[in-house]
Amino acid sequence: MGIFSRLKTLISANVNHLINKAEKPEKMLNQLILDMNEQLIESKRAVAQAIADEKRLEREMNNHLNQSADWERKAMLAVNKGEDDLAKEALLRKQENDNAALEYRKQWEAQHEAVGRLKESLKELNNKIDKAHRQKNLLIARAKRAEAQQKIQDTMSSVSGNRSAFDAFDRMAQKVDQMEAQADASKELEDFTSDNDLDKRFAELEKSDGSADRLLEDLKNKMKALPEGSSS
Repeated sequence: MGIFSRLKTLISANVNHLINKAEKPEKMLNQLILDMNEQLIESKRAVAQAIADEKRLEREMNNHLNQSADWERKAMLAVNKGEDDLAKEALLRKQENDNAALEYRKQWEAQHEAVGRLKESLKELNNKIDKAHRQKNLLIARAKRAEAQQKIQDTMSSVSGNRSAFDAFDRMAQKVDQMEAQADASKELEDFTSDNDLDKRFAELEKSDGSADRLLEDLKNKMKALPEGSSS
């Protein structure tokens, strides 16, 4: 039907517009649901108008049928009264209403069928929109998950493609290790040197003390060997 073709065209136009603008899926889906609901309301109004037209045709048909029956009653009354001319006029009016009722019946039957198809189409459309409502959150969740995965992939690609900073960090770590090793070696060497100096000093001291004792002992022995009075 026309209203549903228009609905399809409008929704398709909105979809293409949003996709071409590369909107986020969540925003696009929410807008689509909003468009669907607005068009559903418009379609319901159109179907309601079609139903109203059907009822109007039915009333017109029944009105002419009632008038036909009334003119037939009047024709019988005229016959009973011996008024054949009036009876003929009444029968002509009855025939006019019968013909009008027949035309309205044709229109009413066609409208009735059209309304039936409209109701089925509207029901189908409503079910699809309900399904779209249910799927919206799922689609949004899937889109967010895909977006998060893409961000992770982009980050990993960026890390893999830029090794200079990490290489520099590794070299700096090696440099620090080397500096620590050199510092430990210097300290160890200093401690070793300090120990050797201390030992040397005590050795010299001991050597010095021993030499003086020997010199003094030698002197005393020499003096004992001299004749008395010669030392003076």
